[in-house]
Amino acid sequence: MDIFDCIIIGGGPAGMNAGVVLGRCRRNVLLFDHGTQRNRRSHGMHNYLTRDDILPSDFIKISHEELHKYGVKVKNKKITNARRNQEGIFQVYDEDGIIYQAKKLLVATGLSDNLPSIKGMDTFYGSSVFHCPYCDGWEVKDKKIGVYARNKEGWELALALKNWSDDVSYFTDGKFRIKPEQKEQLDANNIRVVAHQIASLIGEDQQLKKIHLKNGETVDCDALFFVNGYTQQCDLAETFGCKINRKGVVVTNKFQQTNIPGLYVAGDAAKDMHFVVVAGAEGAKAGVIINKELQQEITDARLKQYIEQQLPV
Repeated sequence: MDIFDCIIIGGGPAGMNAGVVLGRCRRNVLLFDHGTQRNRRSHGMHNYLTRDDILPSDFIKISHEELHKYGVKVKNKKITNARRNQEGIFQVYDEDGIIYQAKKLLVATGLSDNLPSIKGMDTFYGSSVFHCPYCDGWEVKDKKIGVYARNKEGWELALALKNWSDDVSYFTDGKFRIKPEQKEQLDANNIRVVAHQIASLIGEDQQLKKIHLKNGETVDCDALFFVNGYTQQCDLAETFGCKINRKGVVVTNKFQQTNIPGLYVAGDAAKDMHFVVVAGAEGAKAGVIINKELQQEITDARLKQYIEQQLPV
């Protein structure tokens, strides 16, 4: 069975950028892309120089062409399990039970947003329902903006969105957990608090128009940002025994190394600054350090062999 220099699990910006770096280093790399990138339903990527407004699908297409250019193999398979054997070789298992081996493993599977269970939420997600004002605030500037936060605090996000619009409403969906000092700040910034439960989101052509409440009232709303947390797309890093912080992301050092030798994590799965450009940068860092580790291991092996050859028989 072939042993790759590195297997990358996850075909988002972190995994693909690491693949390009390692491919340019002439490493034998296999990348698994299951097509479940967090931003796949977005109307366009932002905060990435030269790539503003590009569709995620177009970005992936261009990236795959570059991966192919540098000899990186890409498989559209889901990885279901992975382990590290006694020799330190990583073994990963795809959904069909096929085993692949590598000296290094990079997990770049990213996160999944916990979409609130409200009728219509899934319909408008990515077009007029969002989670990040830095990614989508500009596109809805000066419109009627809502903030949904039932199980987590959203008052800070509501205050932040005043930078993009004067018309901001805060929906608690039946849970009124705002502290007096928080309510005072919201009132001072003319942010309406809607405590009634939400029945559904109403609109057409993927454009949100109104929020229908269970008390029969409707509130005009052109865009809704939600605070509902997120989960890891896979638990491979946790399975290996990687340290996880209180926010549910994998702890790494500045080189994307985990506490498990040879195992790296990059992108949204590792940090909580969820920008495509940041994920790509983390992937690039991981690629460089993985290459350096591989270089050092080859150098050490050659030195050991050389010394043994010099010893008297």
